Amino acid sequence: MESSDCPAAIEPSSFYGPGDEEFRRFLGGAFQRGEVALVFAVVGHAEGARPRNVFSSADASVHLGDQSTSVGGRRLPKGTRPEIAPGLEGADRDLAIRLLTRPKDAPWWSLELYGSQSYNGDGSGRVDHPAAGELHPILVDSLGDPVVAAWTSPEGDQRWYLIPDSTRWESILGWLVQRALPEYVPAALRRARSPFFIDPDLQTVGEQSTRAALEDLETRYAAERQRLEDELQQAKETADPVRYGLLYGSGTDLVKAVARVLTAAGMHTVDLDEELGGTKSADLLVRADGMASRLVEIKGTSGPAQEPYVGQLQRHLETWPQLRPDEPVSDGVLIVNHQHKLHPSERTATVYARPEFVASLELLPVTVISTMELFNWWRAADWTAIRTAVLGDTGASAGAPVPVEPPQPQTDRPRRWWSGRRQ
Repeated sequence: MESSDCPAAIEPSSFYGPGDEEFRRFLGGAFQRGEVALVFAVVGHAEGARPRNVFSSADASVHLGDQSTSVGGRRLPKGTRPEIAPGLEGADRDLAIRLLTRPKDAPWWSLELYGSQSYNGDGSGRVDHPAAGELHPILVDSLGDPVVAAWTSPEGDQRWYLIPDSTRWESILGWLVQRALPEYVPAALRRARSPFFIDPDLQTVGEQSTRAALEDLETRYAAERQRLEDELQQAKETADPVRYGLLYGSGTDLVKAVARVLTAAGMHTVDLDEELGGTKSADLLVRADGMASRLVEIKGTSGPAQEPYVGQLQRHLETWPQLRPDEPVSDGVLIVNHQHKLHPSERTATVYARPEFVASLELLPVTVISTMELFNWWRAADWTAIRTAVLGDTGASAGAPVPVEPPQPQTDRPRRWWSGRRQ
C-alpha cells in the first residue's frame, strides 16, 4: 500500500535511515486527513542484552516524534509483575490486559522520557532541548514507573505505543484492528469498509443495546479480574514469609513463622528470648484459655534431626519453675524443620526414625512435630489439628476465636504424626 494511506506504522525505521522517507509519508498522510498517526515501537532486546553506553543510564532507547525527544528503558530484574496503571480505560486498558498474559520470564523495561542536547556550530555553547509530549502509563512496575506506555506529541497528532520486546505481534495487531483503530482512527476502518468498524448511526436499536451491554460486561469483568489479582497478590505476600519460614527457615525466621501459625490457630504466643532476655528458656511460651501453658522449642537443621534436641527441651521444662514460679507449664513441644535444604517432597516423613528413641518419647512430657506437618495444617486452615497437636486432645476447642488467614484452597485433612504425648 501507499505509505501515506496507512493508519498505523509498526516499528518504523530509524530517522535518516532506509525507511525514513516512507515514515515521513505516513505522517504526512495522517496529518492531511486530520487523523492521529498510530506508531508501535519496541523497547529493548530480550535476547543478548546489549552493553549499556557509559554515558547513558538506560539499557534501551527509542526516538519519538523527532530527534529531540526519546524514551529510555532500564531493564528490570526477572520476576517483575507489572500492574494496570490506575484510572486506565477503553482500548488502552484492553491492551494492558493482553500484555499481562506475556510469559512470566519475558523481560520488562522501566520507561522514562528524555530530552536532548546539541552544540552550536560556532562553538558558542550547548543548547538543551526539553522532552516534548507526554508519556501515558499503561502498565506500571511496583514503584509506579511505566513499563508499557503511550506517548502523545504536543500537537496530539501522533500516538506512539512503547511495547517491550518478546511481545506476540498477533495479539497487538488484533488489538489494533479491533480496539485501537475504532477508538483513535475510526475513519480508517470506514474507508476500508472493515467489519470491525461500528457506525452507531447505521445500527439498529437491538445492536446498540446489545453492544452497550457487552461493553459494560467487559468493563465489569476487567474490574473484577483486577480486584481478584490484587487480592491474590496480597494473600501471597502475607503467606510467603510463613511458607518460606516453615519450609526452609532456621533461627529467627523459623521461630517467627511458627509463632504466626500458632497465633492464627487461636493461641497466645510469647517470645521468651525477648521476654526473659537471651536464651534462658525455650523459644516460645504458648497459652490458651483454660489450658496450662506449654514451652515450645523450635529447631532447624539441614540434616536429620538430632536426638539431643529433646534433652534440651527437657532441661527447659526442669528450669522453668525458677524462671516463672507463678506460671506453671505442663508439657513441652519440639517443632523441627529437618532436612530443610531438601525439597519438602524429598524429606523423611517423621522427625525421628530410630525405633528405640521414638519408643522412649512415649515416657516423656514432650510432643514432637515437624514443620511439614505444621505447614500442611496451616495451608489447609486446619486450626483444630494445630491446637490438638500443640495443646493436647483437649486443646481442640480451647483458645479465642480463630482469625482467618488469606483464603487458601481447601484440601483433605493431612495425616498427623507426633510422638511422646503423655497419656
